[in-house]
Amino acid sequence: MSGVVTGDAVVLGLRPAKLPSRALALAIDLVVVWTVYLLISVALAMATASLDEAAVMAVTIATFLLVLVGAPIAVETLSHGRSLGKLACGLRVVRDDGGPIRFRHALVRGAVGVVEILMTFGVVACIASLVSERGRRIGDVFAGTLVVRERVPAARGTAVPPPPPWLVGRFAELDLSAVPDELWLGIRQYLTRMRQLDPAVGRALAERLADELVARTGTPPPPGVPAAEYLAAVVNERRARDARRAFAAGGGATAAGGPTGAGGPVAPGGAGGVPAGAGGAAGVGGPGPAGSPAGACRVDGAGGARAGGDSGAVGGGQRGGTPPATGFAPPG
Repeated sequence: MSGVVTGDAVVLGLRPAKLPSRALALAIDLVVVWTVYLLISVALAMATASLDEAAVMAVTIATFLLVLVGAPIAVETLSHGRSLGKLACGLRVVRDDGGPIRFRHALVRGAVGVVEILMTFGVVACIASLVSERGRRIGDVFAGTLVVRERVPAARGTAVPPPPPWLVGRFAELDLSAVPDELWLGIRQYLTRMRQLDPAVGRALAERLADELVARTGTPPPPGVPAAEYLAAVVNERRARDARRAFAAGGGATAAGGPTGAGGPVAPGGAGGVPAGAGGAAGVGGPGPAGSPAGACRVDGAGGARAGGDSGAVGGGQRGGTPPATGFAPPG
């Protein structure tokens, strides 16, 4: 990321374009511009064949200024920093503060570009771009502009790592109502990028975030639990609560006892008979038919019995088999 800062001291996540991509975009622009210039020059040479030498020279200079200098300036002004080559390479010219360029920025870039690109065949521009930390040429320095990359690859590994299994459910009684959204955002950003940080810096940041979280909740982490694992467990608890509230809100109309679940048949073999739909959650009730294990038959709201090991499917993945990877080392 670059150090592009707005007037409000906000750091923008812009990636400056380096020499290879800028050179490719410039090559495309020069091919297009010189092709147009040569076609226009040939047409004007045929049209001005009867004029004297001074008039032909004046037309040649005007064509050079209008096509090779004026056209790129007009294109960058109207497209807000996107020429044909930059559009093909995913580049764009912006101001130093990240805003769109105007005519004066494009004019300075085009005027200086005549010297450092056209007259020196791009040698000066290449040297300046290599020396500059952000790949700027002399025209960018005088105009106060910067060429940035618009097409940035999507970031990977942004999922919050799950907490260790022995911490799941440890903070079910924790009061999270006083934790602000800014703190949640900071904790999430740390958890998604903690493997990219220096170990000492990451540990200090995790401890600071954990102290702020403890100050908001009033409950310290269990003894011996690292700050990063404590943060992951609390974030997991908050996500679990949000999921429960969402499912409760979405299933409220079905569990209210509508016409479908009001008078279904009685499950055979149930203890005392359980009406379909009257027992609340599906699959929670007495034992199934004779000879079937408990939980092997569940009663749904439609009155029918569904066979299958539903109780074994719920939570069975954590009891048997390999536990999911958490990104944290188990306690010694």
